[in-house]
Amino acid sequence: MDGSTPAHPVVQPSYQKFSLIMLGLLSFGYALSLARPIVVPLLFSLLLAMLLNPLVDRFVRWRSPRVLAIVIALMLAMTALAGLAYFIGTQAGNFSEKLPDLNVRITALGVDMQRWTQDTFDMERGDVTDAVEKVKDEGMSQGRSMVGSTLTTVGTLFAFFFLLPVFTFLLLLYKRLLITFVRKLFPERDQAVVQDVLTRTKGVVQSYLVGLVMEAGIVTVLNWTGLMIIGVEYALLLAVMGAVLNLIPYVGMIMATALTMLFALATMGPAAALWVLGLYLLVQLVDNNFIVPRVVASRVELNALASIIAVMIGGALWGIPGMFLAIPLTAMLKVIFDRVPALEPFGYVLGDGGIGSHRDIFRLPLLAAVHTPEVRE
Repeated sequence: MDGSTPAHPVVQPSYQKFSLIMLGLLSFGYALSLARPIVVPLLFSLLLAMLLNPLVDRFVRWRSPRVLAIVIALMLAMTALAGLAYFIGTQAGNFSEKLPDLNVRITALGVDMQRWTQDTFDMERGDVTDAVEKVKDEGMSQGRSMVGSTLTTVGTLFAFFFLLPVFTFLLLLYKRLLITFVRKLFPERDQAVVQDVLTRTKGVVQSYLVGLVMEAGIVTVLNWTGLMIIGVEYALLLAVMGAVLNLIPYVGMIMATALTMLFALATMGPAAALWVLGLYLLVQLVDNNFIVPRVVASRVELNALASIIAVMIGGALWGIPGMFLAIPLTAMLKVIFDRVPALEPFGYVLGDGGIGSHRDIFRLPLLAAVHTPEVRE
């Protein structure tokens, strides 16, 4: 009989596990940030491929070769995107011609604010002037830095719009290959769960994206109609920008409202700015109480805390594109977490828990009880 002492498994202290996990997460996040020029177009292409997949399948059912079906669907999508980009670019060009006049109005508004501040708070004129000049100098410095980075930004946009259709085409072309690859990563006993996760993820993302496109169109019409009634210049451009920014939870709504209010304040006065504020609040109520429950109706609801954190992480990693990607990617993660027993607690903490999603902040209680869709398993 061997008298040697049996070996005991080495137990790793909790603080070491936590440190390793945090180090791994930070390293992964840093790698994602460095890989932004490739990862961001690839993720947008993945979402666009999921959005176009039903259309491609329909063309295939109509006896069209798959490659031709992908080309037709992709051409339709890129034509729509190019048309939107051309419209925004044309309107922005016309808007830039008005910038000198707008600058004069903003300067006059600043002078009026300076006088009001001096009279209201009994400040010396020199103190107020110094504060205004400091803000002006900072704005000029930021403006010069923005001009300096214009070529880089244009180059990045060209690279993005070149990679987007290429990645989308290849993802649609090799869809079966990629799905088979994912299934081969797991043992036979888990194939049913893997197939369920793939099916649910595709359904969630497709319904979410189609709903967002329809929501953006309806919000554009509402914003445009209201701004036309108020008499704001470039109403259609501001309406489109507001609808696109509205797709970013919380942050987008604030950015769109502040931008349009500032423009109305500079061109029409305080009364118009207040009317714009009332309009955007009304559109938000209509959006969250009527449009979202009927049009978006996603089968995965994320709570407000998870949505805000996801948007902040996306913005920290990839800027504004990351904010747009945050919610659909988090919804995909929730589907995966819900179906993997070891990760189910993470899926639960991402969900609304019966309290309400990030959309419910602007939802009236009575209408929320009537229109909130049931979660389908």
